[in-house]
Amino acid sequence: MSLFPVTRRSRPWHPGRDPRAVRHPALPGLDRAAEGAGPVVVVGGGVAGLAAATGLAERGVPVVLVEPQDELGGRVRAWALEDGRSMSRGFHAFFRQYYNLRSLLRRADPGLDHLVPIEDYPLVMADGPEDSFTGIPRTPPLNLAAFVAKSPSFTLRDLTRVDAGAAMELLDVAFPATFSDYDGESAAHFLDRLRFPPLARHLALEVFARSFFADPDDFAAGELVAMFHAYFLGSSEGLLFDVPDDDYETTLWGPVRLHLEGLGVDVRTGASVTGLDLSGAGAAVVTLASGEELEAAAVVLAADPTTARGLLLASGIEDEAWRERVALQRLAPPFAVWRLWLDRRAAPGRPPFLGTSGFGPVDNVSLLEQFEAGARAWSDEHGGSVVELHAYALPHEDGVVDEKALRARMRVELARVCPELTHAVAVHEEWLVRRDCPLAAPTPWADRLTVSTPDPRLVLAGDGVRCDYPVALMERAATTGFLAANRLLADVGVRGHDLWSVPMQARNRVSAPLHRLLLRVS
Repeated sequence: MSLFPVTRRSRPWHPGRDPRAVRHPALPGLDRAAEGAGPVVVVGGGVAGLAAATGLAERGVPVVLVEPQDELGGRVRAWALEDGRSMSRGFHAFFRQYYNLRSLLRRADPGLDHLVPIEDYPLVMADGPEDSFTGIPRTPPLNLAAFVAKSPSFTLRDLTRVDAGAAMELLDVAFPATFSDYDGESAAHFLDRLRFPPLARHLALEVFARSFFADPDDFAAGELVAMFHAYFLGSSEGLLFDVPDDDYETTLWGPVRLHLEGLGVDVRTGASVTGLDLSGAGAAVVTLASGEELEAAAVVLAADPTTARGLLLASGIEDEAWRERVALQRLAPPFAVWRLWLDRRAAPGRPPFLGTSGFGPVDNVSLLEQFEAGARAWSDEHGGSVVELHAYALPHEDGVVDEKALRARMRVELARVCPELTHAVAVHEEWLVRRDCPLAAPTPWADRLTVSTPDPRLVLAGDGVRCDYPVALMERAATTGFLAANRLLADVGVRGHDLWSVPMQARNRVSAPLHRLLLRVS
């Protein structure tokens, strides 16, 4: 028996289960801004704007947050309907790799108690196989080996046809350079070059790439490679995800608003910004639709792409090269969300979320009563299901969609996915078509707008803003929001907020054995 007590070394803190998650430390500085610091106006109350407002207010910076909708959350907001029902812009997956988004949510829900796990989300191809992620190990390379062993759409025989050299590109990544390495190449072309098996291609490309609201032929290959890295090959957080246990307003943004207001943030919902003037040497001037003018030491622009573009081009910034980059930013095609309160239940055992390929325009089907408390209460009272259908990257003519034909086709495809709902009657329904998402096109990565702008009083945030980390969608929005706050804090000598990401480079212990396997079977 040792005469000396054995002490365990404390493990360093990580935001998830992956010990290789990377901390990106903020610049050091003062703990809080000086008294009398000039206010910052945050334009947009979506994920990016909320992260920016949080990062600034927690360091003592006065913040005015302006959001045109009556609720916060942006493209992840929810709003109340009659009879206690709610509507949103659609289902969102809160992956465990979303470290910075989860950090934002922990401000109001420290234990993330309102996020509940989805145990599986099958990916099904019409008249074809169904893939599942349940039971697959989360740590590379075991996850890839187990997926290939289990998947009917990606078999060992398929692996022999893959171009080993191209496949190694999925493993030998180093961000942010990897984003630029694929300038000009689409995700569809990359998978052609990889000789990706056709069935797996439908599931990997159609289901995942279209979650960016883009057609695969107009979606950046660099983004696809980053997705493979962040969700599968570079992280041990796994491919399963969590969802809120009730609508977004109740569980997420209502509590975050209370947190911000407790910090002294002036939250103005239902207020639109119509002008941004940076032409003078002093304060930036933000004009509201009401005619009120807000003078600010700095502005965080985290608005939707169309609003942001208009404000930037009219802001008075005269840098022509930068203005050309602003003008080059594109919108993704329209998407549709259809929520149906049906008079009968879906069959027992149906998954709460199903990704689809080959079912016409329908990209996924959700059964909300399986995870949202409000939908469950309606289902219990009326004996029906609350079904949500998504259709991404819709065909359109200058943004106009044939909605009548689209609805008819989506209802037909719902019957193919859930035959028991063929003759179900919609007691209530909510339908929306929107086109306000940024397009991750295969254009040069360097042409995307960054957090910094030619005017130090203005920073940008959002999921369409360039970020060096392998993050996307809601996580890119949250990350750029905190980066925007950090940039402004650094300007006044105040320390920022540390951020996290999945590893920035390939896992060497994954690359070597997989390279040997690919060379052996190819």
